[in-house]
Amino acid sequence: MTKTNYAVQRRKLEKEIERLRKQAAALEKKQRAPIISEIVRNMREYDITLEELETALNRRTRTAGKRAAKKGATVSAPRGTVPPKYRDPVSGATWTGRGRAPRWVVEAEAQGKSREEFLIQN
Repeated sequence: MTKTNYAVQRRKLEKEIERLRKQAAALEKKQRAPIISEIVRNMREYDITLEELETALNRRTRTAGKRAAKKGATVSAPRGTVPPKYRDPVSGATWTGRGRAPRWVVEAEAQGKSREEFLIQN
């Protein structure tokens, strides 16, 4: 198989994949629309608020978590936000100290600076 033949076939396949993705998205949208309309109609009929739905969804999530814990699976509690621990004096960007270090920290350390220089004082 020549390089040009391969490239042509690949482009054709990529176009077909994109066409099928769009077709699948349209089908999903078409299938979801009446369901959403029915949910809204029921909410209006029974005077159900979004807050009630949110409460019910949260309760269901907690219940599912308890069931998983009973089966021996570990369930992690939702985490809150972590306050920033470091601040870049130039840009004002902050970092909590968790996860991968941002570029400004990596570059500063490459220049011989210490992370302690960027600590936010409470």
